[in-house]
Amino acid sequence: MAENKPKEVTRYIKKEVERELWARAAGRCQFNGCNRILYKSPVTQERVNISEKAHIYSFSEEGPRGWGPFKTNPQSLNDVGNLMLMCHDCHKTIDQDKEGLKYSALLLKKWKKEHEHRVVTVTGIAANRKSHVVLYGSNIGEQRSPLQPEDAMEAMFPERYPVSENSVCLSMTCSHEDKSAAFWESESAHLNRAFDQKVLPLIETDPTKHFSLFSMAPIPLLIQLGSLFTDKISVDTYQPIREPKGWHWQDFPEGFEFVIKKPRELSGDPALVISLSDFIGFERIKTVIGENVSIWELTAPERYIGNDTIRSKAQLSMMRTIIRKIMVLIKEAHGSTTPLSVFPAMAISCSIEMGRVRMPKADMPWVIYDQNYKEGKFIKAITIGDSQ
Repeated sequence: MAENKPKEVTRYIKKEVERELWARAAGRCQFNGCNRILYKSPVTQERVNISEKAHIYSFSEEGPRGWGPFKTNPQSLNDVGNLMLMCHDCHKTIDQDKEGLKYSALLLKKWKKEHEHRVVTVTGIAANRKSHVVLYGSNIGEQRSPLQPEDAMEAMFPERYPVSENSVCLSMTCSHEDKSAAFWESESAHLNRAFDQKVLPLIETDPTKHFSLFSMAPIPLLIQLGSLFTDKISVDTYQPIREPKGWHWQDFPEGFEFVIKKPRELSGDPALVISLSDFIGFERIKTVIGENVSIWELTAPERYIGNDTIRSKAQLSMMRTIIRKIMVLIKEAHGSTTPLSVFPAMAISCSIEMGRVRMPKADMPWVIYDQNYKEGKFIKAITIGDSQ
């Protein structure tokens, strides 16, 4: 009778196991934070296999992480559950940890699970859940406005998922201070160009017609950004909230409403004051454009005036509705060709939504002012629409 001998442990990995490993990893390095594409050269972009099959529990019993639970069944060391797809550098890194303390088997299994879960999630997204992430930042006074794609993508989950890991960046760095006409001219022109070059092609040719906007910029430019998208394009506009800090929407503030206040007399050209994040005294308006002015106001109950007024996505729907209503009232009183001077103090998301509902052929030109603290007054920033 033949003697039963244990099967020899070899490094040979079955083709079906290798195929499954590649599929689970989506052809990327599974070392946490690397994610390198492993089917082409990072230098020449030529098609080449630069992957290695790294063992979680080592192929050798004396290896960095030993055999662990495979001591009684070492023939299973080459199963897909004990393998990670890695680039040479990362494979070398984990195996240099000779004691297996820093890169333990437990940690590597966790990384493998997270990577493969991310692949399943992203590739399983229905087309109607995908969205192009758009980032737009500009100088606000002397402050810079860095936007992190990772924060944006986290805020979208689970309602929406990014089309790709690359966001659409419309930002520019302008050397002019925002009190100058040069600032507004250069930023406004750049925004138009960037939109035409980066967003319009997606609207016209990409199968995904949805956009998620994350912005931090002066209000006039945000209104302009909204007017470029219009409400004909499917857009989710996000709001940075100070407390709790982040881009995640919060509960609707009970009792919140928008309030329209009409002028006592229609004695001059129209001006629209938007007092939502702060109060704007009418004397500040008259100092800039004169006494002969009819001031309309969009505001909210006093207890809601402040930086975190907008906390719920439902408030943006209310904002779109109220802007449409007040535009109709102003046009009925002043005509559709008289320029409207706009003095805004409102949240980022409201600014974009105001621009989105603008009707280019039906609405009067908007001359948008911005509070400049160095000048100590409102200054004319940009005009949207034909003011001639």
